[in-house]
Amino acid sequence: MREITVPPAVPPARSGGLADSVFERARSRPGQAVIAYREPDGGDDRGDGRRSTASPGAREPEGRWRDVTAEEFRDEVLALAKGLLAEGVRFGDRVAVMSRTRYEWTLFDYALWTIGAQSVPVYPTSSSEQVLWMFTDAAVSAAIVEHEDHAMTIGAVVDRLPLLRRLWQLDAGAREQLTEAGRRIDTDVVERHRMALTPDTVATVVYTSGSEGRPKGCVLTHANLMAECDNIVKRYESVFSSGLKTEPTTLLVLPLAHVYGRMVQVAAVRAGVKLGHQPEMTPSALLPALREFRPTFLLAVPYLFERIHSAARRRAESEGRLAVFEQAEEVAERYAEAVERKAFGEGPGPSAALRVRHQLMDRLVYSRLRQALGGRLRYAVSGGSSMDRRLGLFFDGAGVRVFEGWGLTETTATLTGNPPERPRFGTVGMPIPGTTVALGEDGEVWVRGGQVFQGYLSDPAATARCLREGWFATGDLGALDEYGYLTITGRKKDVLVTSSGKTVNPAVLEGRVRTHPLVAQCVVIGNDRPFVSALVTLDPEAVSHWLAMRRKPAVPASQLVHDADLEHEIRRAVIAANTQVSQAESIRTFRILGRQFTVEDGLLTPSLKLRRRSIEKVYQQEIDTLYRR
Repeated sequence: MREITVPPAVPPARSGGLADSVFERARSRPGQAVIAYREPDGGDDRGDGRRSTASPGAREPEGRWRDVTAEEFRDEVLALAKGLLAEGVRFGDRVAVMSRTRYEWTLFDYALWTIGAQSVPVYPTSSSEQVLWMFTDAAVSAAIVEHEDHAMTIGAVVDRLPLLRRLWQLDAGAREQLTEAGRRIDTDVVERHRMALTPDTVATVVYTSGSEGRPKGCVLTHANLMAECDNIVKRYESVFSSGLKTEPTTLLVLPLAHVYGRMVQVAAVRAGVKLGHQPEMTPSALLPALREFRPTFLLAVPYLFERIHSAARRRAESEGRLAVFEQAEEVAERYAEAVERKAFGEGPGPSAALRVRHQLMDRLVYSRLRQALGGRLRYAVSGGSSMDRRLGLFFDGAGVRVFEGWGLTETTATLTGNPPERPRFGTVGMPIPGTTVALGEDGEVWVRGGQVFQGYLSDPAATARCLREGWFATGDLGALDEYGYLTITGRKKDVLVTSSGKTVNPAVLEGRVRTHPLVAQCVVIGNDRPFVSALVTLDPEAVSHWLAMRRKPAVPASQLVHDADLEHEIRRAVIAANTQVSQAESIRTFRILGRQFTVEDGLLTPSLKLRRRSIEKVYQQEIDTLYRR
């Protein structure tokens, strides 16, 4: 077994819990801006200077960003903690939070941690049956929801939740109600709860996405989150300090129901980075928020960087500048690759001619891209799934270094990440400090470190299958290069075996097909089949642009999938993907579908991963047609 260990950058916490950092920063730097939220222009006045969101699921109304100081944040956390105690929440109780990413989620997280309660994040898209399973499994005694739709989701199964005693709704004045209820609770009572916390106290139970079967509750302690975040903040100090003559800021665009979003939240609070909240991750909603908030660094998923790149390309084509943009892509990739090779002692760096071209493209293209991202963004982190190497090179050449990382819910998010000073694009980097990564004989990645979870809630059998003597079997397949950088090649359970016995890793093919601007999703089929095929879905915005640029009429998706020109474009993407694998592993045929896979139809997990078995079941007829042909 080959392994690599990076020693911890900070010692493990010996006492206290996550909420301590809120109270300590309020004492040391009370006037520092630690949170920012948007004050909507519309909505009903909530009596505290803010206004509620206009309606469930609606695009966030435009409004100015308001800073919250460390002292204000501490006081609001304390007021909520008192209210929760007054309403019967006790040390060790599990309280569900079902909401989009917003300031109140962070407030409630820290209020719950202040009194030793455990938060149970729930995706806002969860169904009643999913809620029933998680609430029952976690013995949830209270819940906080964003709006009436979420309340109704819980209400549909509330008669089967005998342990659920309290339900608060953010958009119906939950904060004000709890603050008022807590006025009779003395501050010393809250302090006694906070002082009773130890690093080994359970902080949260985060459910896996459940790509197949029921999700499992991952038990994470205060120590897990502190080990994870403190080592990341120390290792990526240059990122968290921004390197600019301005305060470090980041915009939280990830769902806080996902462990990645929670890690960003905790790391920002512990590092004193001003944290903004953005509920929608679509480019149409996010790009205006980036221009207004102007973060110095960003943590997101590959999908977002793919969409930002595609949006920039579409804009250039609309302006008649596609040729220039394509030149800029080529120059950025070559420039970044030359810089990368020099960092590893494999080349002299960019030539003089390439540097001149790069400077020209910076004025014509890259500077405009950076302005669209707020003008101050220099660093970003990509996680959650694999990122195409060429995309990473493009952003780096354009002046925004994107570090790719990797981790799981069971490991409190990040296990590995590319070092800021020497990234190797196309890999997920090296172990973060305090982490050991090893490869089994079958290529499965095993890990150990302070961020590895305590086990699955109420499921000792599943825990025993993956936790052995401090090692966690991730289920991911990978390879380590000569420099100790890890590349994730796919999920062990997703590997396909054709009827001829050929083993195929679908992730490589799917990721490459998805880099085409018109493609939204790709799922590779081939288990017990004579050859490999694929189902492809389209990006509606990209398709609308493609039709307009070719003066084609807008037609329903059901008709468009038979368009010969469109099929030719997708075939190009498939051919490009096939160059990454052997002929036996290549995609022989494909089908363009009229609609995307969604969370609502049960074909994606809440974290946007493919539910492969469900997709194959729903599209069985289309798949059979591919093989009959």
